[in-house]
Amino acid sequence: MPIFKKAIAVLSAILVFSTAGAPFADALSIREERELADEFLSAVYDYYEVIDDPVINSYINQLGSRLTDNIPPQPFEIRFHVIREDTFNAFAGPGGNVFIFSGLIEALETENELAAIMAHEIAHVTLRHVQDMVERSKRTSFASMAGLIAGILVGLGGAPAAGTALSMGSMAAGQTLMLSYSRENELQADFFSLKYLSDAGYHEYGMLSALRTIRSREWFSEDEVPTYLRTHPAAAERMSILGTKFSGKDPKIVNTYEYDRMRMRTIALYGKRAGALDRLERLVKSRPEDPGAHYGYGLALANGGNPEKGVSQLEKAVNLKPDDPVITVALGQAHHLAGNNEKALAVLRDVDDIERYGTDGIFTLGRILMEKEDYAEAIRSFEKLLDRYPRHRESLFFLGQSLGRIGELGEAHFTLGRYHRMRGSLETASFHFDRALSETRDPEKKEEIRQRIRDIDAAIKQQRRQEREAERESQSWLIESGKFHGERPPSLGGGPKGCCISEHF
Repeated sequence: MPIFKKAIAVLSAILVFSTAGAPFADALSIREERELADEFLSAVYDYYEVIDDPVINSYINQLGSRLTDNIPPQPFEIRFHVIREDTFNAFAGPGGNVFIFSGLIEALETENELAAIMAHEIAHVTLRHVQDMVERSKRTSFASMAGLIAGILVGLGGAPAAGTALSMGSMAAGQTLMLSYSRENELQADFFSLKYLSDAGYHEYGMLSALRTIRSREWFSEDEVPTYLRTHPAAAERMSILGTKFSGKDPKIVNTYEYDRMRMRTIALYGKRAGALDRLERLVKSRPEDPGAHYGYGLALANGGNPEKGVSQLEKAVNLKPDDPVITVALGQAHHLAGNNEKALAVLRDVDDIERYGTDGIFTLGRILMEKEDYAEAIRSFEKLLDRYPRHRESLFFLGQSLGRIGELGEAHFTLGRYHRMRGSLETASFHFDRALSETRDPEKKEEIRQRIRDIDAAIKQQRRQEREAERESQSWLIESGKFHGERPPSLGGGPKGCCISEHF
């Protein structure tokens, strides 16, 4: 969907939950902030691809926990999310949500640098800078929660293109400017983040090193200035202050193997494919004894259409780091992608409690067992995976397929209904739940299925209302901005077009 249409769709979705024209109260209560945080998080997930990778998310949240262990009690749990976007940025949103862009992870070379950026965003949360911005903005009486969320996205640099489109007709430029950090906010966040870093065992110099790394990517055009520098003002002043603090010192920057492995995985799986392969190949040549480099290059090759070469790189990584199950799992997956299921099984079955190390290993085991037509074992693998990672959509799909192969049609259609509901394919989900209802004899299960069908019917009606709201918003924006001169405004379409069924048992 083009950015304009996507932005309008997000706006309409938010408007459903807001009261247009109602001014906010003078103080932001915990309940109001929770509601704002939920809608803000929904808007971010609608606009961006938030990385759902257990290996990456586990690392990021462990690092976040280490940084927050010694902070004062907060009204909200601080949660960390990684956004797949080739941009140097990070920002804190309402309700203690902190977002790090994959492009920033790729750029920062040490754990200490990433910890410094995260500590800075945590400080914005603990100092309630986002809440202060919201309270300042409320004095201008926003027309809707949608306008407020749009302003936060723009002000914090979360979604420049989408945020700009979202804010058209919802807030004035002056209001947008109110939703941005001040010089004082940034210097205060730096001061507190240095304490958080030190308390967590990191060197404070990591902040200066991180800013220098980001600043080194500042090219000639103003449009190419890294987003982090545009949305976090006073960067030059902050660097000057930090540079004076560390003048003449030789700080020891903290780095870990776990950070390198997470960063290589981010580059390999979530960076630009061609650029990632070239970059990782150069890295392997310059650091031939680095298991993380071979791991990243092997992942990129295996998932980029060259699994045989990927196996070779991952075998080198395993030899250099034989005690790392994450690398071993990647090797088993690469063998599977290369068509060697027996080697894949031998490698993967050697990993104890394999589901602890992300979804790749146990999912690959399930797929191999399906190919061997051992559907009962495949079902056990997918169910074990879903017990630990209940939102792993692909496992739901193949679990449904495996159940269908052994004739469990009621459970098969029920599981495929859950899969399509999770994907947002409402009419396809409804089709499978209808089939599940006709195949199921258990009265309690039938009632559960009926409830899911009722929920989907309500969601379809809501989706159509949102599309009508989006159509009206697009026309209103074009008229207000002077871009509508009698032509028909762009349409967002009329919703799902029928139902495509591809699951045959």
